[in-house]
Amino acid sequence: MASTPGQVTPRSPWQRYMHWLHTRWPAGVVEALPEVGENGATNVPGVYVVGDLTGIPLLKFSADSGARAVSAIVADSRFKDDRGKKAQGVRDLVIIGAGVSGVSAALEAKKSGLDFVLLEATQLFSTVANFPKGKPIYTYPREMTPAGELQFSREIKEELLDEMQTQASGVRPELKRVERLEKKGGVIVCHLAEKGQTLEALRVIVAIGRSGNFRRLGVPGEDKNKVYNRLHDPKDYAGKKALVVGGGDSALETAIALCQGGADVTLSYRKPEFARPKPDNMERIQALVRDPMAPVSVEQPSSERVTTASGVFLRAGLKPDQKGSLTLMLPSEIKEIRDSEVVLTDSEKKTVTLPNDVVFSMIGREPPLDFFRRSGIRISGESSPKATAFLVALLLFCTFFYAWKASGPTEHWLDPFPENLSSWLSHKAADRTTLVGTLAVSLKSRSFYYTLLYSLCIVGFGIERIRRRKTPYVKVQTLSLIGVQLLPLFLLPEVILPWLGYNGAFSGGGGGLIADNLFEKYISDAQYAAGQWPDWGHPRAYWRAYGFVLAWPLCVYNVFTDKPMTWWLVISVLQTFVLLPALVWRFGKGAFCGWICSCGALAETMGDQQRQKMPHGPRWNRLNMLGQAILGIAFVLLFIRVAGWLLPNSWMNQQFHLLLEGKNHQGHLVNPLSYKWAVDILLGGILGVGLYFRYSGRMWCRFACPLAALMHIYARFSRFRIFPEKKKCISCNVCTSVCHMGIDIMNFANKGLPMQDPECVRCSACVQSCPTGTLTFGMADKNGNMLKYDRLPASLVQIRENPKAKKQPASA
Repeated sequence: MASTPGQVTPRSPWQRYMHWLHTRWPAGVVEALPEVGENGATNVPGVYVVGDLTGIPLLKFSADSGARAVSAIVADSRFKDDRGKKAQGVRDLVIIGAGVSGVSAALEAKKSGLDFVLLEATQLFSTVANFPKGKPIYTYPREMTPAGELQFSREIKEELLDEMQTQASGVRPELKRVERLEKKGGVIVCHLAEKGQTLEALRVIVAIGRSGNFRRLGVPGEDKNKVYNRLHDPKDYAGKKALVVGGGDSALETAIALCQGGADVTLSYRKPEFARPKPDNMERIQALVRDPMAPVSVEQPSSERVTTASGVFLRAGLKPDQKGSLTLMLPSEIKEIRDSEVVLTDSEKKTVTLPNDVVFSMIGREPPLDFFRRSGIRISGESSPKATAFLVALLLFCTFFYAWKASGPTEHWLDPFPENLSSWLSHKAADRTTLVGTLAVSLKSRSFYYTLLYSLCIVGFGIERIRRRKTPYVKVQTLSLIGVQLLPLFLLPEVILPWLGYNGAFSGGGGGLIADNLFEKYISDAQYAAGQWPDWGHPRAYWRAYGFVLAWPLCVYNVFTDKPMTWWLVISVLQTFVLLPALVWRFGKGAFCGWICSCGALAETMGDQQRQKMPHGPRWNRLNMLGQAILGIAFVLLFIRVAGWLLPNSWMNQQFHLLLEGKNHQGHLVNPLSYKWAVDILLGGILGVGLYFRYSGRMWCRFACPLAALMHIYARFSRFRIFPEKKKCISCNVCTSVCHMGIDIMNFANKGLPMQDPECVRCSACVQSCPTGTLTFGMADKNGNMLKYDRLPASLVQIRENPKAKKQPASA
């Protein structure tokens, strides 16, 4: 059924289910920022980015980043060498932007005796200077002392500005605008806005601010506390009189969201008609003008200045008199902003005074990202030819590797067994009762090499994660993931169980009973009793031990057997339908995905520094339903498998392996669309790992894993929550940006709502990365109220504020 752009069509059962499970949650997007490393270093050698462009819009962090960047430059031996042989006229350092971070950098450069220049396009501390009169300034964290000379003790705009200007008295910016940077040999050329003018320096620090330069209205009252350039939560203005100024998508999307959030909105634009917005936004505006209750929606705002989706869901909880309205004033011009009203001129140039509570100035800006693109500095989420080539190469390698591991088309390209063993090792390898002999047999299996490499990656990257994150939560969680991967998911099936088998543990008695019901023989009982082991590998299916951890339908092969294996069926039922629901109800889905699962282990370790690459937004949230479709396929296969057991002569039994593994009766691969090759190999392996460095390590876990899809259903009834302390939230969006499950955590936090999106894997990145310590893991009661917090600390800020918290035992 076709629908008008922006309209909401009647929901089908599938849409209602999708809404209940996934699309009901906030789905804001993440603002793109330049990619920065330690101390603000970028991909362009010698260029550093500091301030809130690093992702944290707090004054203390901005000042700290500016000073630390200069300290890193001064300590760099290459800079010392370059400084000793620089040409005349080349500066040591150019600092672009005289805000908090830029001035902090300048003070540190002066202290270090550098030849530097500070450039500014407008005025010193322009962001703070343009705050409304008397505005309280958040100088959190209070206990933090920034590196460098610039410090803060005042918290009101005027007092803080005086304090900073006093400290900055030793530096004076030059009023110049830099258009782009260019690396030439050992120097960086700063191309100025003045035609043909340039500056050359050994190093450049960019401190131009996260929001670029918003255009000003240029009218009296523009600096009042009720004037904003961004919209975070439309429902904050329910029942208020709002004026939106502008004619682009950001203005229209602001007006749409405010109207649907219950505000009475006037949209003012200086021209007689809109020319720049998207047609869909125009249709939505016209629909709301005709009927403020019209069911329109903006799933993904095109402007980063509107940080939340809008739609009929915004009306939930509004009072009966908060219906909202939308009025257009075209053409019109704002003339003055007063405390409780605004003055405009209408199309006839007559003065019109309107009652007013809030003004949104959405008249445009010069995005700073264009500056970075012109300068060759990478932007998060944007690709490059080199990155694309690496992606293609990694996908090709994963295609080869997973096909090789699964005995696919590439299985003969590389022989896994080492033929040229030394005589000593050959002698030891002949005796399978020794560990060396057992290991020599395991070396004949391709899966051994895969699991070994997988385990080594988790251990190596896991140790780095512990060193990097430095919280008790990450330490214990990572050690849990390493331990589960090494013991039950590597040593047990590949070494311990085979070694026990060769030493008679499974030759009879209780051990034999257990092994016969869990790890069937590949050889006859007589051969097994005589120790006539197969040359090609172990005599039992020890690989089934992976099923002790990887429950159905993540691991389907212990259930989808030729004949029913009762013990595995019982284990699988208990795992999937008893233990996991209880675990998820108490601790959330992340108790398995973030603490036990091998897929999660690789994502949390090797993927730790890629988590910010996960796409966000409503369209991606709908793709979460792919896992539900795969879960449905797994249940269909389960039905066919059980029916095949009951009807052994039916196609459901005889053709089952064609559906599951894609093999015909001769064992040849003829169906590449089988479950194994389409789901396990392609989605779970090739794409799941191959996309790690483009879209983060949780692509498989978020979108396609059938067990995760089942646990999403369980998680809708879970007591686990991430609780925010609303007064601490500064809407910086750091929590959302580091979530590699695509959850819009900020839209819970800045409203004071417990985060209950079922996608959460308890990785703790949002809690650990929050610069104000807003978020805490915890448990809710049946009414959704906070019951208790986790005792295992996951926030560095909270640990600093409460040192005793680090010593508390984990209980939740």
